[in-house]
Amino acid sequence: MDFVAIDFETANANRSSACSLGLVEVQGGVITSEQVWLIDPEQPFDYRNIQIHGITPAMVSGMPTFHELWPTLEPYLQGKQVVAHNASFDMSVLRYCLDQCDVAYPSFQYFCTYLLSKKMLPDMSSYKLNVIAAYYDIALNHHEALDDARACAKILLKLLAQDNHADPVQLSKAHGCKVGSIFAEGYTPFSAPAKKRPKKAASSYLNNRPTFPSSYF
Repeated sequence: MDFVAIDFETANANRSSACSLGLVEVQGGVITSEQVWLIDPEQPFDYRNIQIHGITPAMVSGMPTFHELWPTLEPYLQGKQVVAHNASFDMSVLRYCLDQCDVAYPSFQYFCTYLLSKKMLPDMSSYKLNVIAAYYDIALNHHEALDDARACAKILLKLLAQDNHADPVQLSKAHGCKVGSIFAEGYTPFSAPAKKRPKKAASSYLNNRPTFPSSYF
């Protein structure tokens, strides 16, 4: 039960504007290390984003850019099983940042606790990270990158235990999910099967419309 949980925060709406990354390593089902970095996005900050995560331009002044930080980050991800909550966002941030730096993608499988929670906890009113964390009584300072990554790791451990699986690949396949992957040539998304919509019954008029003898017309 080894994996890495990550969470990005961004300076603005651009996915290439990573300004913080939290990373939590799990080995044998136990959190073994935690890392968090502030990143200079080399882009302006939007007020709305600052309101969400509290990171300001002054806080990232003098911090490494993503390009400078990547040699440190790559070994944590290369060949690993990586998880994020709403992974489509975090994986796109990673890809956009790598594209901006003109750096080749690493290779790894990835998983989404948002989509897994939707499959495994069908009665929840919401599947946001803070809601699922509260359901499992996991402490969370939401939108702080390390706290979000830690909560994501703990949620995956809870989901694995709930289904008695030791591996996120097995867990995902058991619920019909397709494991995501990033590789040198591109990526495939983590996906869950769509809910089957019940067939609509014919309208009451069609079922109960009057019939007339042919001589009526």
